[in-house]
Amino acid sequence: MNHLFVDNLTVIDFAYLDPVRGLVGESWIADVVLGGELDDQGMLFDFSNVKRTIKRVIDERVDHRLVVPRDHPGLVPDADDPHAFNWRLDDGSHIYHRGPDESVVWLAGERVVPSAVAALLRQELRSVLPVNVQDIEISLREEVIEGPFYHYVHGLKKHVGNCQRIAHGHRSPIRIDRNGHRDSALEKAWADRWRDIYIGSEEDISDRYVDSQGQRYVRFDYEANQGEFSLALPESRLYLLDTDTTVEFIAAHIADQCKQAHPDDRVRVKAYEGVGKGAIAIR
Repeated sequence: MNHLFVDNLTVIDFAYLDPVRGLVGESWIADVVLGGELDDQGMLFDFSNVKRTIKRVIDERVDHRLVVPRDHPGLVPDADDPHAFNWRLDDGSHIYHRGPDESVVWLAGERVVPSAVAALLRQELRSVLPVNVQDIEISLREEVIEGPFYHYVHGLKKHVGNCQRIAHGHRSPIRIDRNGHRDSALEKAWADRWRDIYIGSEEDISDRYVDSQGQRYVRFDYEANQGEFSLALPESRLYLLDTDTTVEFIAAHIADQCKQAHPDDRVRVKAYEGVGKGAIAIR
């Protein structure tokens, strides 16, 4: 059997639900290996088609969506609304989500792991690849990050693309320099503060409430061109900005906070949004 490979084909930026961590922002790099017989051109599959067809399927199926393990006992569908559900966490709290069908991926099993997402993608790809491609191997991996990083989830209601979905996320490194020198302590402080966090905008808050156990919640609602979105989660799992939550505003916010703590220093923040992209703010 002949094999063709493409490393670093695409990066999937998405969010998923976990019974302990709650809403988790993630960024996985996709590597692909195809096996099969050569066609009349002496090729297994044209590289241009790999990038166009396979990347499109991977991006459309998982990228910028919320992945939900449908077999987890903590999943409680809303009896009155097929687009809504609650997710019970092990600490007794819950997360509520409502959104259009294309904002969610339903995954077989009780946990979201790379092998389960890869199996879903292999199934989708079999229907679009030529018959001479007999084997599909998809590897999903995290970027190797030297230094602090955090997992965050957000939604951008003003975005015309898929970033408008209220629960998509990223696994992101951060670099903070003071007076031209890297400040690892500041980086770690922000990474700890934003471990598995939802970064929300003040203007999208529609309700605040306390449940029977005394747990405080914040609910967000907004309408974008893909439809209506809602999300409610414990206040303890939330960080609020008084702006939108684009990576540009995130970098600026971190830089402003660092500048307040160190007013005599020149601060430079390089905030990533997933792998190899992001924004820089200098104060």
